Order: sequence, then structure tokens, then C-alpha cells
Amino acid sequence: MAISLLSLSGCDRLATIPYSPEQTPESWLQIQPFVDLKIGTIDFILVQPSSTVFVYLLGFITIGVGLYFFHIQGHYQSRKWWGIGLLLWGLGALFAGTSYQAFSYEIKCTGQSLCSWTSWWEIIYLILSVASIDALLMSGAYSSCGEKYRKVLKAYALLHIALYSTLVIIGVLTLNKFLISFELLLIFTAPNILMLLFLNGRRYFKYRESMDFALLLTWIWLGVTIGAYATYLLLDFTDDLWEHGIWFSENDVLHIGLISWMIYISVYVAKQVTDVSKGDLI
Repeated sequence: MAISLLSLSGCDRLATIPYSPEQTPESWLQIQPFVDLKIGTIDFILVQPSSTVFVYLLGFITIGVGLYFFHIQGHYQSRKWWGIGLLLWGLGALFAGTSYQAFSYEIKCTGQSLCSWTSWWEIIYLILSVASIDALLMSGAYSSCGEKYRKVLKAYALLHIALYSTLVIIGVLTLNKFLISFELLLIFTAPNILMLLFLNGRRYFKYRESMDFALLLTWIWLGVTIGAYATYLLLDFTDDLWEHGIWFSENDVLHIGLISWMIYISVYVAKQVTDVSKGDLI
């Protein structure tokens, strides 16, 4: 979070990056669903209202599951890091939903001749998201590794988030779109998820323990959800549905999948997560 706050020094310049393709405030509202709301003396435009519900619901559920891990933590470091990871993930979802969906017009378009491509809300979302995956890897270090490999994974996680945060800050200061893109986030998080899949898969086939099976299914579920999101995006269904008044997008596919993932984690995974003894190996 300290590193992400440092990046705010260049966030005013983020508004100078135009949306691609360029959009005026008027054309921004022509390409996506919105409602004009008035609450008391406050008048604002809410963009993608149904998608906003899904992403905010994901954020609050994820934060709730993270707090549940703290509640049942006991002496297990793996549960503590699950809690940290999900709190960061939930906060990231709220930041993302605010800028990508709910208040995107107010944040990126109001008072500007051309709408901005990104915002500081999205920069913090990027860093929180990668930090959350690194926290889950820290949990995996305790639940899936002995002392030797645990130290390696913990060092890797710390270096990983430091490197990513540095690249994002460079992207903010230089206005490099790739360094502050969702694509780079996926590139950085994919190896961590694959490592967790490998760790739990190896342990399950070696020890046949229920915790490893539950965690193995966790990472498979996440992979299927991301795959469904990517498939829906490639098939380009969103624009056609919006033209027919059906407000459903690839982000909704992702967020609904992640909501079901969080429910699975809270019901079937949380209480099974424990630290392995120091003598255990992967």
C-alpha cells in the first residue's frame, strides 16, 4: 500500500492518456448501459448498473471470507495469509468496480473533452490484485511446503510484488500503457497460480489428503473461471447483448464465477487449511 500511494504522485498525468479508441463524454455513454441517478442534491451517472452490483457484491463477499479466515485462524499462518490475500482481493474489486464500471463516467469523462483510459483507482486495483495473489502464495508456503522451500516461496512472493509495484510506478510516471495494463497483471499472476496448482497437485497425488484436494480444486476452479471470461471476451458477445438491452458482459462472467469461487472457499476450503509440519516436503 505504501508503494501504491507513492504512485499517486503521477496520477494526475493519467488523465492525459486518452481512451482507445478515443471517446468523448457523449460517445462514452453511447457505447455502454447507464442510468442517470439523483440522490438528494447529488446528480450522477451510474455506468453498467448490473455489472456494478456483481463486482461490488464480489468485493464485499471476498472481504467477508477474508475476515472469516482471521476468525478461524488459530495458530495457523496459512489461514492468516489467506485472510490477508482475500482482504486485498476484495478491496481491489471495490476499486476496480468504482473506476471500470460504476463511476467510470464521473472519474474518466466529467470535465474533459476526451475520456481517460485509466485512473488512480485502477492503479491501486492492479497492485492490490497482485499483492493478494502473492499473499495466497505465502499461505501456500505454509500449507504445502517444508521449511526449506517455504523460505524460497516467501522470498519469491516479496520480490514479486516489489518488482510488479515498481513496474507499475514506472508505468504511471512514464505513461506506459502496457506497464499499467490488465494484460501485465495476468502475466504476473499466472506463474503464482500455476505454482499453487503444482504444489497442491503434487501433494495430493503423494499424500491423498483432503486439504490438498480442496486446494487443488480451488486453483482449477479459478483457472476455469478465467478461461470462461477469456472465451466470452473472444466471442465478443457483450456488444450484441447490449444492443438488445441485455446488460451482461465478460466482466459479469468473471465476477459471477469468482463469487461462486469465494463461496466454495468459505464452505469447503477454509477449515481444511492448515500448516504442514517443518519436516514435510512438497
